[in-house]
Amino acid sequence: MKALSPLLVFVVLYLVTSIIARDFYKVPITVAFMVASIYAVAISGGGTLRKRIECFSRGAGTENLMLMLWIFVLAGAFANAAKLMGSIDATVNLTLHLLPAEMLLAGLFLASCFISLSIGTSVGTIVALVPIAAGLATSTGTSTALMTAVVVGGAFFGDNLSFISDTTIAATQTQGCRLSDKFRVNLYIVAPAAIIIFIVYLFMGEGMQSPKNLPDVEIIKVIPYLVVLLIAIFGMNVMAVLTIGIVLTGIIGLITGSYDVYGWLAAMGDGIKGMGELIIITMMAGGLLEIIRMNGGIDYIIKKLTRRVNGKRGAEMAIAALVTLTNVCTANNTVAIITVGGIAKQIGDRYGVDNRKCASILDTFSCFTQGIIPYGAQMLMAAGLAMLNPIEILPYLYYPLLLGLSALLAILFRLPKRYS
Repeated sequence: MKALSPLLVFVVLYLVTSIIARDFYKVPITVAFMVASIYAVAISGGGTLRKRIECFSRGAGTENLMLMLWIFVLAGAFANAAKLMGSIDATVNLTLHLLPAEMLLAGLFLASCFISLSIGTSVGTIVALVPIAAGLATSTGTSTALMTAVVVGGAFFGDNLSFISDTTIAATQTQGCRLSDKFRVNLYIVAPAAIIIFIVYLFMGEGMQSPKNLPDVEIIKVIPYLVVLLIAIFGMNVMAVLTIGIVLTGIIGLITGSYDVYGWLAAMGDGIKGMGELIIITMMAGGLLEIIRMNGGIDYIIKKLTRRVNGKRGAEMAIAALVTLTNVCTANNTVAIITVGGIAKQIGDRYGVDNRKCASILDTFSCFTQGIIPYGAQMLMAAGLAMLNPIEILPYLYYPLLLGLSALLAILFRLPKRYS
């Protein structure tokens, strides 16, 4: 338990203190992570202080984490350059012209689901759609946190199901099954949740009203978002996608006179600076979780959960709990699947769990967990782009919560029968 205590320090300092104060801005999340990180290094048994700090730094600078940070940098530059050029306003106006107000929530969710399913990345979907969602919220007087949560939910629909998603590939590879087989099992579990949420958004949107006297749509300013969405759908690397988007904002911004070269550079610089807190949080979380892993925190969780497994249902519940708790500790759903994938395979084989069902459980519960933890990369990215605190988005994450409930019911009631 000592190895997991840094997480407890973070939770108490940030969540509990903020709840007591009734204000989630009272304790900056960066300070909470800093204190938890210092505590983790101090109590770690990894040798000298220098060795412990090196372990923390190694976790803060892993290859996957650094790749995420570069995406944050490019996303900040693109989002702010597009915003100052007028792309968000133009895209919002186009959306309001095309969709009736009562369809905005459901339409935004459907678009998020389609895009994430096509490109296989929740981060790419969030980068593309959250600025538009925030703009729609302002124009219609809707809660920005609600609109942002709609995009986050749809983003995890595709992250969970897409054939090119990292989580799908990791889950199927560790369990030795085909992508198509895992997709079929997954679809039985998540489709009801997605359909229910779509209907809920239809009802929630009934009272929404579009602003009157909408300005004319400047189609040329919508081009950066359209191009980013299209080339992302065709499978281009998200960093290349964002780079092309940045170049387009410069070209179109100069043509339309939205800014000069120096204004474009300044817009990118301000966008990158705006991602500073997000980058710091991500690095400290990575270092903190590496210390926990090194001290055996994840191994401790695994041993405790597999101690009393009995039968197929118990085995499936253990696999679900394993990947969920590991995801809480690693704040990365792909890493969580890779970490416990081998153990899950052993549990599944021992108790006769279908490999396809096992892969689906790993993927679904990891996406559910990643979709609700406030310090996950996707939530931090969404909050940063919408200029919100991640905690403000949590109450509106209907799809990730229903996804977790749907997956739990699939285990309890042995569904789908064919694979159980």
